Amino acid sequence: MMWESLSKKDWFLEDDAKVYVVDTTLRDGEQTAGVVFNNDEKIRIARYLDQIGVDQIEAGIPVMGGGEKECIKQMVGLGLKSSIMAWNRAVISDIKQSIECGVDAVAISISASDIHIEHKLQTTRQNVLNMMSDAVKFAKDNNLYVSVNAEDASRSDIEFLTEFALVAKHAGANRLRFCDTVGTLNPLTTYRYIRTLLDAVGLNIEMHTHNDFGMATANALAGIYAGATHVGVTVNGLGERAGNACLQEVIMGLRHLMNVNVTYDTTLFREVAEYVARASDRPLSVNKPIVGANIFAHESGIHGDGVLKNPSTYEAFKPEEVGLERQIVIGKHTGTAAIRSKFINEYGLDINEKTAKNLLVRVRDKSIEVKRSLFDKELMCLYEEYLQENKTENN
Repeated sequence: MMWESLSKKDWFLEDDAKVYVVDTTLRDGEQTAGVVFNNDEKIRIARYLDQIGVDQIEAGIPVMGGGEKECIKQMVGLGLKSSIMAWNRAVISDIKQSIECGVDAVAISISASDIHIEHKLQTTRQNVLNMMSDAVKFAKDNNLYVSVNAEDASRSDIEFLTEFALVAKHAGANRLRFCDTVGTLNPLTTYRYIRTLLDAVGLNIEMHTHNDFGMATANALAGIYAGATHVGVTVNGLGERAGNACLQEVIMGLRHLMNVNVTYDTTLFREVAEYVARASDRPLSVNKPIVGANIFAHESGIHGDGVLKNPSTYEAFKPEEVGLERQIVIGKHTGTAAIRSKFINEYGLDINEKTAKNLLVRVRDKSIEVKRSLFDKELMCLYEEYLQENKTENN
């Protein structure tokens, strides 16, 4: 009876729902241990993100000075449609550096959990509130859009976090970035945190989730379902330790799982994923959700046959939507339908069912021998061997 009362639409947002995507590949993504983007790479990534249509790009940390600051200035000068945000501590001198870069938005970050306040900042809750409030007021006095980053929010006392958010709101902050800094939430606890904050404070919330328990994307979507209006992401899920919520996964999740009318250009996803993978020296896994090379590769006979008849039998969306192509892979688990399709559609050879069955035996033996699927050249060699043997028998 319970399941009868549920429908797919129960997980959809309102028809006019708008979710703003904030990409932090150039800040949090570059904080991945061992990852460094040069300035040319940063500019190209920013252009890619703007082409995709992300709403805001967190460009870096101006107080680092040198090339970092110059690159942010250059990014501001590109005339991109995306808002350009700079990251700052809750320190007025940091924000002055951001103002010098010409950004239109700043993230002001300070810890909200007791473990951070006591051991990292070595201060008090009240001092945290004072520092944050002063920084926000200074930024607003300089006509900046302000996101207050509640670092380690997911491990903070909910009563203090509520007070933190109220102080940020009264100081003029435009939104609160809810940081699951070490990825300790799950979708259910995420939903409860965000609903509690929204009901108590009424300030726009950005989800900023980490993937330490493999839940960054799920938690980001749960927060949006609870009412968060913004979501922080990185290309390929780059980020400290296990990474952040993945740009490609979150946007496709919004479109296909929550029915949000997103207007981002998802056809660039694979191209951008490959570029960032090279620039970061973090290879893209073949089974990476949304953009991995295997996402639309079908070898199993039952699956391959189903996809050939109707792709939606084993595909959640079209490969072209993310810049990929469908692949019918020939290997140990292949069926005759896939072999015939391969020969007819790719090689221009209309083989019959008898030939396909004969080739199937050879394909499986060869695949076991080489412990992988077969290359086109290998498949054609098996076909030529079959023809030669058949010709000899007929003679």
